[in-house]
Amino acid sequence: MSEVESPNFWEARYQEGAARWDIGQPAPAFVKFLNSPGAPVDGRVAVLGCGRGYEALLFASRGFEVVGFDFAPSAIAAASRLAQAAGISARFLQRDIFDLVDEFTGYFDFVVEHTCFCAISQDKRQEYVRLVNSILTPGGELIGLFFTHSRAGGPPFGVTPAEIEKYFAGDFDIISLAPPAESVPARQGEEHFALFRRK
Repeated sequence: MSEVESPNFWEARYQEGAARWDIGQPAPAFVKFLNSPGAPVDGRVAVLGCGRGYEALLFASRGFEVVGFDFAPSAIAAASRLAQAAGISARFLQRDIFDLVDEFTGYFDFVVEHTCFCAISQDKRQEYVRLVNSILTPGGELIGLFFTHSRAGGPPFGVTPAEIEKYFAGDFDIISLAPPAESVPARQGEEHFALFRRK
């Protein structure tokens, strides 16, 4: 088993203050998406690898029913504290995302992806696609901000936009996949915002 498949690996990153993926706020691309004309206004949302819950809290604050999932107990505890402090109704569950199929088949209208796909073992990427497909309702959508860097090693493991399309095209209609207009400075030129609809 790869080290990234162990919750202890990710918990150690939080304990060491080495959660470099944590930008301390929702990614600007999600804020812009929810403020755009035609953005969804309600539904059930799963945030995979939710970390401290910034995207989960964003969607919940807009009226969505949100469940955030993460491996690391520290992440779930921090997200729960932030939700309580803000008076926002969102649930946070410590789970291995690959165990969600039995519990949440066909449950969610939307799946939110941000720095989860790049954190899993590369040989589990197709399994990730099957997971997202399984927990979405028919016609449900993946709203994703993929980390498309080209550096060696990982996590985060690099991926190209063409590879993302290849992984998802069998189960999803590719509505859009493009660099966002806004990125945090450290990720300029290394992100692609995606909207995929389950076939």
